Amino acid sequence: MNNDQVADVLGKIAVLLELKGENPFKTRAYSNAARQIETLNEPLQRIIDEGRLDALRGIGDALQAKIVELISTGRLVYFEELKASIPPGLVEMLDIPGLGPKKVKALSDQLGVLSVEELEKACQENRVSTLKGFGEKTQTNILEGITRRRTYASRHLLYEVQPLAEGLLDQLRQHPAVVRCSTAGSLRRCREVVGDVDLLASSNNPVEVITDFTSLPGLLSIIAKGETKASVLLEGGVQCDLRVVSDAEFPSALMYFTGSKEHNIVMRQRAIERGLRLNEYGLFRSSVETRDPALRIPCPTEEAIFQELGLYFVPPEMREDLGEFQLATAGPLPRLVEWTDLKGSLHNHSTWSDGRQSPADIAKSMIDLGLAYWGVTDHSKSSFQANGLMIPRLQAQIREVRQINVDLERDGIDFRLLTGTEVDILKDGSLDFPDDVLAELDVVIASVHQGFTLPEPEMTARIIKAIGNPNVHILGHPTGRLLLEREAYAVDQRAVIDACAKNGTWIELNASPSRLDLDWRLWAYAKSRGVKCVINCDAHKLEHAAFLRLGAGLARKAGLTREDIVNTWPLDKLKKALQEKRNRTR
Repeated sequence: MNNDQVADVLGKIAVLLELKGENPFKTRAYSNAARQIETLNEPLQRIIDEGRLDALRGIGDALQAKIVELISTGRLVYFEELKASIPPGLVEMLDIPGLGPKKVKALSDQLGVLSVEELEKACQENRVSTLKGFGEKTQTNILEGITRRRTYASRHLLYEVQPLAEGLLDQLRQHPAVVRCSTAGSLRRCREVVGDVDLLASSNNPVEVITDFTSLPGLLSIIAKGETKASVLLEGGVQCDLRVVSDAEFPSALMYFTGSKEHNIVMRQRAIERGLRLNEYGLFRSSVETRDPALRIPCPTEEAIFQELGLYFVPPEMREDLGEFQLATAGPLPRLVEWTDLKGSLHNHSTWSDGRQSPADIAKSMIDLGLAYWGVTDHSKSSFQANGLMIPRLQAQIREVRQINVDLERDGIDFRLLTGTEVDILKDGSLDFPDDVLAELDVVIASVHQGFTLPEPEMTARIIKAIGNPNVHILGHPTGRLLLEREAYAVDQRAVIDACAKNGTWIELNASPSRLDLDWRLWAYAKSRGVKCVINCDAHKLEHAAFLRLGAGLARKAGLTREDIVNTWPLDKLKKALQEKRNRTR
């Protein structure tokens, strides 16, 4: 187990202990240990090997023994026994937004509720609202959360399924009978939420490939198995479908199974208009549907199929029939952004608010990743739940970051941290810090973190007012959505984009896996209005730098190039643009 996995287990133990009503000091000990391990800058294994585990603050002998057991065996008997002692329905109830361990325990103790189904019935019978600390609004929110949970039960975040798919693809690539393989479906199209994982392989021996695929370790179950197709269940309840075709069929099968359905319909119609037939088996010289190899037009790649149909190649991310055909008939599509074009992220958090690493540790890690800059933009004071900064703490942080940059320059290291804040947009559209404080910072991101239920006109006016502040460079996660958890708040997004265009304010593509906000469907309009994009990690720990790759995937889906995205710029150009924004609107 690595540090994050150990911290995750300890955090889960804390939750389970709270569910059982254990001593709060014991619960807090596990929570604190989990948080401390998350912030370590070296592997636990090394600390254990060097006999330094007892030097970690607040981790006593009993916890040390459990950590060693986790690291050495990959499991913890105490954790397994604790899980077995708690009805699984109580743990499932924690997935409902707004229900923490204390409330779940209260529901169990006072109403005898032991499952999501029993909780739903209790809400419908109006028994939950009578409990102390709940009320009508909480009861309504619980019912809505249960409905949302069922709606999204078979949906998964893109970021969660990508590593599962990549691991399986690695196995397929190593198989001697596999010629080519790829992801397909909504995963290949980089949809932010996917239903399942589609894989495609070509082979002269599909039975062998299917047999070996369904024998891979880590599969929870085999749903279906045939000679050319198999469906299996992966961890987290993700279904994976593998299809195996001949190598001659692979390009057309890849195009067909990538989709989207709407994109495929247009492609098939273009083939018909040319006296051809396009299906999953190939592109054929025929006036009727066929899979006759003698009629197949040789197309070794997807690019060749597009060319035969009079089109320039459309990257898979853009195949949604939302403007890509107009581009593909006019000329080669512009080179879309690559994640390696990105030089840093401007929206990130540190231990000054709710992040896990200090600015100094962040700088060291981002230097190791080869980045050029990194914004330290912790929460403002109104985000008290995230340890938001009061003005004196913000000023102390500014001094710390500037000193780090002085040290980096002295050492000849070409990397800089940027001072900043993610300042709350208050209900009236004013900002959580005064202008003179904001003016001290390199970069200011304005975001909504509260008051999500305002009517659309009020929410729109609120955000537009904040955008008009000359110190605001970036509008953060513009709709406040949390994928599979919370819908976007009501706001006129085009009016907000227009306001950003008027004020020269950039819009964030928040690359946190549950946000991916602004939605990819709106970037064509933003681009048409001249609004620049910033792909931000909204990082709370070092591993979140990987969100740059996810954000780039969604930017590609939106048809964005490196010229559309400001954090592809070198530091000098970026800092100049940040200052010009302030000067423009004064």
